[in-house]
Amino acid sequence: MTVILVLVTFLVFIALDYALNRRKAVKTVPMGEAAWVAGPVPVAAGGNYVDGFLVPQNLSYHPGHTWVVRERKGYLRVGADEFAAALLGGIDRIELPKPGQWIRQGQKVAIFGKGEMKSAMVSPTEGEVLEVNAEILNNPAELRQDPYGKGWLMTVHVPDEENTGRNLVPKGLVREWMRDAVERLYAEQPALAGAVAADGGRPAEDMLAALPASDWTEITGEFFLTL
Repeated sequence: MTVILVLVTFLVFIALDYALNRRKAVKTVPMGEAAWVAGPVPVAAGGNYVDGFLVPQNLSYHPGHTWVVRERKGYLRVGADEFAAALLGGIDRIELPKPGQWIRQGQKVAIFGKGEMKSAMVSPTEGEVLEVNAEILNNPAELRQDPYGKGWLMTVHVPDEENTGRNLVPKGLVREWMRDAVERLYAEQPALAGAVAADGGRPAEDMLAALPASDWTEITGEFFLTL
């Protein structure tokens, strides 16, 4: 009887420990000026719109229009925001680093192709690439269709999360940062203001489709910080 009581007590403690650790795992973890959220993709739930572009609150953003979300300690998922996806439009290929490769924050890590044109995006984090999204390599259109869900780019193992968050857009300034990007785009290319659909002001599938190839490369490079 005593043995049974000991085993039951032991199992209760295990259950309590699991529940407490699970609760800790889903809390938002502050990291410098940015904040990360533990949790699985899809990440668009609860997102807000800024001038027609979806900007989920539970993500952190790099000034080059990539996003990161913390899945668990030391493991981040990386993608491109909807503003970037709308600028890229109907791309036909994507090149990503191979698993095992070490990438640095600000390094060009994603190459997007449209015919003979190419554009690049920089990494929002530093660490080892664990996995790339094979589905998006086979179907690049998913980047535009679901940039915060099926259109993710890669997962990265980050040993030093605190330093990674140092150069991201501060949480309290994300809306202003995105609004500034949209205003700059329309100021440089006034015709693009008409590329926002009338139904709720949502951006067109391919905002730069009518522009010459040189403009596509220049505009994407400017906003992706790769010029």
